[in-house]
Amino acid sequence: MVDAANVTDIKQAIIQQLETASVETLKEILELLQIRSSEDEEDIIESRKALEEARVIGTIPWSEVKRQAGL
Repeated sequence: MVDAANVTDIKQAIIQQLETASVETLKEILELLQIRSSEDEEDIIESRKALEEARVIGTIPWSEVKRQAGL
């Protein structure tokens, strides 16, 4: 579990590293963060679609899934 103190320490460590990083490294970090943000947005969209599909079509009870799997 990450508490507020750990988050603060992590942020400070990142800032210290960024202060000495090259421009190329900073560009790569920014690109990585943008990719991550984009992937997160895509995950949220897909999750919402799946929830809507479950509402419309319905779901299979866990007991049925286990029965079909022979568990």
